[in-house]
Amino acid sequence: MKKLRLPLARADVDGLELGEMVLVSGRVTMSIGLPTHQRMVDLIDAGEPLPVDLRDGAFLHLSCFNREREDGTGHEALYLNPTTSSRYNAFMPRLIEGCGLRLVGGKAGLDDASVQAMRRQGCVYLAFLGGGCTLLSRSIRRVASVHWPEYIAQFRLLTLELSDLGPGTVAIDAHGNSLYGSLRQQAQERIDQARRARETPG
Repeated sequence: MKKLRLPLARADVDGLELGEMVLVSGRVTMSIGLPTHQRMVDLIDAGEPLPVDLRDGAFLHLSCFNREREDGTGHEALYLNPTTSSRYNAFMPRLIEGCGLRLVGGKAGLDDASVQAMRRQGCVYLAFLGGGCTLLSRSIRRVASVHWPEYIAQFRLLTLELSDLGPGTVAIDAHGNSLYGSLRQQAQERIDQARRARETPG
């Protein structure tokens, strides 16, 4: 198990191998909102800064309910749970390169356009255990910032201070290799073999 501490240099992620398991510590930004992703891309395209600097950092598709404390001393985050990253394929290439990201992640992977953006930028995709809420939530230390509070809690642009988030599996590395692509290829090869066997006489 390799431990990573944000921010990360390109060399840090270039050395991560496909299938390697990691724990992540430091400030991690997250959102599962489609409107949030669109808003981020719009700001990048307009040449305007995001409310949080993500360069050399992590942007993850983790759902998190966060709320203001009753005593008025700030926000608290109650849980973390990964959601399906492929829902955000349309936004991720622009975010990966426009924000200078080193880590992205969630579950179910990203498309080839995102993989190529990750290769150019020097970024890896971490796959987290679906339904691993209890395990992942243990990493929460504090809420560092909450932006765009007009959205529902899980759609806000949220940055948490985390300690040993994970385990996450390097499912897409910084060199364009993808476990998802390999699995799709293997599945197609098996389908083709089965089809040929069925069509072969006697």
